[in-house]
Amino acid sequence: MSQKERDRLHWLKLAQHRKITQKQAAERMEVSARWVRELLRRLKRKGDRAVVHGLRNRSSNRKIAEAVRKRAIELVRTEYEAFGPTLAAEYLSEKHGLEVSKETLRKWMIEARLWRAKRAKITAVHVWRQRRECFGELVQWDTSEHDWLEGRGPKLYLAAMIDDATSRALAHFVEHDTTAENMRLLWEWLERFGRPLEYYTDKAGLFQVNRPLHYNKHLEEAPALTQIGRALKELGVGWIAAHSAQAKGRIERFFGTAQDRLVKGLRKAGASTLEAANQYLEQLYWPMWEERFTVEPASGSDAHRPLLQHHHLAAILSHVEERVITNDYTFSFGGERYQILKSWIVPRMRGSRIRVEVRLDGTMAARWERRYVEISRCPLRPLSEPRGARPPKRSAGSSKRKGNRAWMDGFWERPTAPMWRAIQQSNRTS
Repeated sequence: MSQKERDRLHWLKLAQHRKITQKQAAERMEVSARWVRELLRRLKRKGDRAVVHGLRNRSSNRKIAEAVRKRAIELVRTEYEAFGPTLAAEYLSEKHGLEVSKETLRKWMIEARLWRAKRAKITAVHVWRQRRECFGELVQWDTSEHDWLEGRGPKLYLAAMIDDATSRALAHFVEHDTTAENMRLLWEWLERFGRPLEYYTDKAGLFQVNRPLHYNKHLEEAPALTQIGRALKELGVGWIAAHSAQAKGRIERFFGTAQDRLVKGLRKAGASTLEAANQYLEQLYWPMWEERFTVEPASGSDAHRPLLQHHHLAAILSHVEERVITNDYTFSFGGERYQILKSWIVPRMRGSRIRVEVRLDGTMAARWERRYVEISRCPLRPLSEPRGARPPKRSAGSSKRKGNRAWMDGFWERPTAPMWRAIQQSNRTS
C-alpha cells in the first residue's frame, strides 16, 4: 500500500469502530460521505484490500494494441530516426494514420533506445518577461546560421522577425547574412503590417557599429549609425539592443523549433536549393506555424503605424552615403566620378553635400536638398605618362666624392671651392 492508502485505512477503521463519524472520516480522507459508506461495506467483504484500487496490476482497458506499438516503433526506426517524440507523433498521425500521443510515443522510444530522456540543465536564472500587449509593439529580429539543407545544397541563413505579443513570424532563406538581405526582409514586413514601434536585435555589426572603448572611459562617444540603423531612424522606428541571447528568447526559441521541425520537413520534401527551401517555408511551414504557435494578444489594438507619403522605401532601404560637390559639379563615389547634368545645376551646389543612394535593385540615385538630380558617369581621364614613372636613381659611385648628394653636384667646381678645401685640410691637421 501507499502511504495515502494506509492513512485512508486508518480513518476507515476509526469510523468502523464508531470512534469518529463518517462525516469526519470523509473530511480527513477528502472524499464524500457516500464514498466512505461504500468503502466501509467493502471493508467488511474484502478486509484491508478495500482501499486498494481494483485495477492495480491489471492492464488498462484503454491500452493501445501491441501491434500498433510495434508498427509505430518500426516507422520511427526506419523513417523518423532523428525525429523527436512530438514531431514524430505528428508525422505518424498525418502520414500513417497512427493516433499516438507524444508522451506515449516518448515512452516507447525510450524503451526501444530511440530516444534519450533529457536531464534538466542547471543554468543561470533569467527573470521571465511578460509578452507585450499589442501586435506590433515589439518585433524581435535575428538571423540563424545552420545546416538547413543538411549538405544537399548551398549553405543558407534564415533571416527572421517575430512579433513579441502574438508570435506571428516572417522569415526567408538567404545565401548571405548581409545588410541588403535584411533590408529586403524589413521591406516585406513594412508593406505587409506597417511600421512597428520598436525592433529588438542583438549587437551584430548590421545593427550597431562595434568599436573599441574611448581612451577616456568616462566619456561616451555617440556611435555612428549603420545603414539599417539609419533606415529605422528615417522610418521613425525605435531600436533596442539585447545584452544577451536569453534577452531575446522569443526569436531564439523560434530558431530552436525551426532547426528541428523545418530541417526535417525540408528533408522529407527533398529540398536542395534556395528556391525550394523558400517555397516549402511559404506553402507548408507558415500555415502550420500560424495554426499551432501564434497566440492572441492581450490587447486587440494594432500598434503598427501606416507608411506615410514621404516614406519612400526604395530610397530609405538602400545604401546611403554623402559626398561633396566640387567646383565642376562632380563628385566621387565607388572609385569613379559622376557629373551632375547641366539642366539640374542650381546655385549653392558647389561645396555642398549630396546624398548618394545605391538601391536594392542595383540602381543609383543622387538627391540634393530634397530633390533628385540626374547624373552621368564621367569618362576616365587619360594619363600623360605611366603612373609611377620616376627618373632613375643616381648610383652611389657616380658622385665625385664619397658621401656627396644631388644638391652638392658641381659644388667643388665653384670659385669658392679652394677656400673650403683649405678649411677641411686645417680641420684634419688640427
